[in-house]
Amino acid sequence: MKSYNPVLSELYRRESLLGLMEDMAKRWLAHDGLWFQAVEEEYGIDAAIKMDLNAWDKFSKIEAKRIKKFLKLPPSGGIPALKKALWLRLYAFINQQETINISENKIIFRMNDCRVQAARKRKNLPDFPCKPVGLVEYTRFAETIDPRIKTRCLACPPDEHPSEYYCAWEFWI
Repeated sequence: MKSYNPVLSELYRRESLLGLMEDMAKRWLAHDGLWFQAVEEEYGIDAAIKMDLNAWDKFSKIEAKRIKKFLKLPPSGGIPALKKALWLRLYAFINQQETINISENKIIFRMNDCRVQAARKRKNLPDFPCKPVGLVEYTRFAETIDPRIKTRCLACPPDEHPSEYYCAWEFWI
């Protein structure tokens, strides 16, 4: 049995909970970034990306399984299940994203504003080359929601991308 938390009981209003979820997602992303920077400082960018790939491979499956359970999604929910699940990822609470319906069995997902890339832009740094991690992350997430789903990267740094989005992914069955 969970213990009573008086602070959370005050926050059960919808707007307070949404603010809390956004704040927790920002905390998670800050930890992820600090972890990456510490590994990069100690071992270099190539080692940090290699370790990040490993972590995202595991985390993406865990996140998808938890969202799938929370939403009570069927084992073969297809693209409709993936569309719902993408909106409950931690990123969805802090980044601006969209899904574009192509057909019943195909969507394009775009990250229109990414906190990581936006922060780098403000510091006049080049885009972070996140494509290798994104390939693992989005593929594992989608196939955990439904093993039939295939993933293709349309654009992701270091690729060139239009100003409207940082990365775009195609999902289909």
